[in-house]
Amino acid sequence: MNRILVAHGTRKASGVALIGDIAERVSAALDAPVGIAFVDVLGPTPADVLRTVPGRPAVLVPAFLSRGYHVRTDIPAHIDASGHPDVTVAPALGPDPQLVRVVSDRLVEAGWRPGDSVILAAAGTSDPAAMRDLHTTATALSAVTGAHVDLAFAATGRPLIGDAVAAARRRGARRVVVASYLLSEGLFQDRLRASGADIVTDPLGTHPGLVRLIAARFRRARIPVAA
Repeated sequence: MNRILVAHGTRKASGVALIGDIAERVSAALDAPVGIAFVDVLGPTPADVLRTVPGRPAVLVPAFLSRGYHVRTDIPAHIDASGHPDVTVAPALGPDPQLVRVVSDRLVEAGWRPGDSVILAAAGTSDPAAMRDLHTTATALSAVTGAHVDLAFAATGRPLIGDAVAAARRRGARRVVVASYLLSEGLFQDRLRASGADIVTDPLGTHPGLVRLIAARFRRARIPVAA
């Protein structure tokens, strides 16, 4: 069986390398090879990878934190274009309690303290289902930290992260902490760091909890998609 981790893609070499590192760690957890594909910016695409293994079952795990356009439209389109007859697609990674634990770990590592104003910062989406997923994650993070958690975006959606930080300042926040809800370094993480917050956490990256979640998605994948 072929296992393929499908990510968005970035022009930053460090971001591409990180996706490769995640795949290697998941491969070690599964004791099986894990390939990578990208739906945007660079290749290989899922269709490219699937065409190289036409006769073997394949499992795709979307490395996306909500079930937006890339998960619901792009990936099925790539499967259809590949002509591969036996593909299983796992659900998006979020929302999931494991991701909330990863974000809370990143907050603690970065120096978050009770009483700080917390903003969960995602890339952004115009997809209603994905937006619901992000609000679910923000609510769950609030329950874990005991703090009110606002939701903001690096690109698509309102409020944008800089506006959210400014609004927290106007409300009298002593310190504003941005919790990055991104997988890797790239343009969007740069925008979070330029938002004016006192602390910005690192992306989820190679956190062991994320690796375990992706490995579990490969093990439990049960959604067949016929080309």
